[in-house]
This record gives sequence, structure tokens and C-alpha cells, in this order.
Amino acid sequence: MRSQFAITIIAAAVAIAGCANMTETQRGTATGAGVGAGLGAILGAATSDGGGRRTATGAAIGGAAGAVIGNIWSSRMEEQKRKMEQATQGTGVQVSQTQDNRLKLEIPSDISFDTNRADIKPNFRPVLDKFAASLVEHTNTKVTIVGHTDSTGNNAINDPLSINRAARTRDYLVSRGAASNRFIVDGRGSHEPVAANDNDANRARNRRVEIFVAEQQATAQAPQLR
Repeated sequence: MRSQFAITIIAAAVAIAGCANMTETQRGTATGAGVGAGLGAILGAATSDGGGRRTATGAAIGGAAGAVIGNIWSSRMEEQKRKMEQATQGTGVQVSQTQDNRLKLEIPSDISFDTNRADIKPNFRPVLDKFAASLVEHTNTKVTIVGHTDSTGNNAINDPLSINRAARTRDYLVSRGAASNRFIVDGRGSHEPVAANDNDANRARNRRVEIFVAEQQATAQAPQLR
């Protein structure tokens, strides 16, 4: 029954987060808090002494943890977005706000990496310099860097190449003052193309790096188990 209740909470949170009249901030926070409460109910079921008291406490703890799961779009995030739009104007870099309240920079191959290479090209560096400066200024965000390749070659080549591209990007940002513990790097190889790999122009679109910046909801104080 308790795990069924938890699933119901999670499903309700997802449904609420999909409401058309909610802001992106509200969606992220509602989803996070609801999922956290569901996890808390499961925790409570595992620790209950039969009286139900710990189950309720577990749900409260989960709700507090859920606040961490949701990202927020603060004035600081909006400022970073505006600065990066100005810094990358005319470069082909796409700057946007994602549905889960992250700042996204999509870096095309013509300024990031040559075919089969993970070396950062000279015209990529000014973009990264300005981005690093914004990270140094706003220290409360986490950064995920995802590398991608086109379909030339096989997975044994493309998968590590995509990770290397993300890692080189991170290393450059760290060399410009951003703390290394703020980064997660990932590589998707050729598995997530944005265009068909049927000509040179489309393959170039698929050779890209995506950078995501997230500011998480402040953690609420969880009550003690008794």
C-alpha cells in the first residue's frame, strides 16, 4: 500500500509539472518535491514501527530532498543567459533555457572540434573564456558537458571521442578558474544526432558539444527520525 501511495505521489507530481499555465520554475520544483515525497514514503515504509509515524516523517524528508531535485531559473541564471547570448552573438552557438530550467549552450563543430579530433579550436577559446568568467562569478551552479560525434567510424572510436571532447572542454574551463568539482562530463558518441548523417553539412551539425548549467533549489531542513 505504501509503495503504491508513493507511486501515486510521483505520478501526480509529474502531471502537475506538465500543466500549461505553470512557469518552468514551478514545473521543476513541483516535480522534484513530488518525487522526493514519494521516495520519502518508501523510506518511511521501510523504517515504520507499525504506527505510521515514521512513514509520515519519511515523506517529509523526501519532500525536503525533492527541493534539491528541482532546478530553479533565478535572476542569476537569466543574467548568465543574457551574457552568453551577447558573448556568442554571430558565432553559431545556440543559447537557450531548457524545460527543466537549465541554461544550455550548444556548440557547433565549426568552432569547437575538427573531425576525429578532441583538440579545442582557437575560435572556441574566446567563447569558453567568457563562459568561464560567468562560472567564476556565479559559484552556486553545476555544469554538465556532453560531447557528440557524427556517424563516421564506429562506436569504439566515437564513444570515447565524444567523452574526450567533453573532458577537454571541462579542462579548459578549469584552467580559466572554474572549480573542477562543479563539472560532470559525458559522451553520447553518434547515438543522439540532431540531423541525418547523410551529407557533410549534417554530419558537421552532429559533431557538437552541449553545455548545461543548473542552479538547484535550496535544501530545506529535514526533520529528525524519532
